[in-house]
Amino acid sequence: MIKTYLSVEGSITELAGREFPKGCWINMVAPTVEETEEIATRFQVDLNDLRAPLDEEERSRVEIEDEYMMILVDIPIVETRNDKDWYGTLPLGIFLVDDALLTICLQETSILKGFEENKVRGFSTNMRTRFIFQILYRNASLYLAFLRAVDKKSEEIENKLRESTKNNELIELLELEKSLTYFTTSLRGNEVVLERLLRTERVKKYPEDTELLEDVIIENKQAMEMANIYSGILNGMVQTFASVISNNLNIVMKLMTTLTIVMSIPTLISGLYGMNVEGIPLSTGPYAFCVVTLMALLLAGLVAIWFKKKNMF
Repeated sequence: MIKTYLSVEGSITELAGREFPKGCWINMVAPTVEETEEIATRFQVDLNDLRAPLDEEERSRVEIEDEYMMILVDIPIVETRNDKDWYGTLPLGIFLVDDALLTICLQETSILKGFEENKVRGFSTNMRTRFIFQILYRNASLYLAFLRAVDKKSEEIENKLRESTKNNELIELLELEKSLTYFTTSLRGNEVVLERLLRTERVKKYPEDTELLEDVIIENKQAMEMANIYSGILNGMVQTFASVISNNLNIVMKLMTTLTIVMSIPTLISGLYGMNVEGIPLSTGPYAFCVVTLMALLLAGLVAIWFKKKNMF
């Protein structure tokens, strides 16, 4: 899918057809082979570079060619694993070509949605350098928002784990830890891209644009620090609660073993008196059943009291 936008008198306008006027923004979402070939031919972009963001394993980098410049960064996304929503990353390609800006991604993202709906202050498709930095700033901000969501979700799982004897919550923590690993790796790659952009003369940087890029670098570093902190906390939490779950299970097994011992006493006595053997004490009296039953319950009660004093219950 290809959509073309152009800023006209302070508002964003979507253009119909295949018109690519000067200063336009071309947004490509999961494009077909024919669409990528068309854009590659139109703007003299290497087809392999144009299709690079469509590879989920592609690394973040900056490529500078004579006709264009490619900026490839990882963006955070929500994905479904084990029938639940978790977090991952996906490449986003930004191409600075002759009189236009191209963005290409495998799926729609909220980072670009704000630009499409004209909700970003100071946005204009004609100011391409600032547009690139605004995309990168929103990307870093989205990482921070997702990291706060991960922290909140980990607290909810922690509350469930305190009384849990199952592995469900522990698996959820492992999924969060996997998400943080994706974030940490992607943020580290994005940092290299941002530092490269700061030194690249090809990108025309006005004073206010340079300040915006520096803000992006600060936001990205903050996201990296948060990801590292949360990752360390989650790693310790997983190990701790693995021991907690094992301990909770041991407590349950101890209780069940104690109850089994207490209940075995009446069973043992009733088994002895149920044998067809003469001479068993109290077996011939008129109240033999009541006496034996009370004796069995009394012994079971005494054993239960003893276990209670030993903190076995």
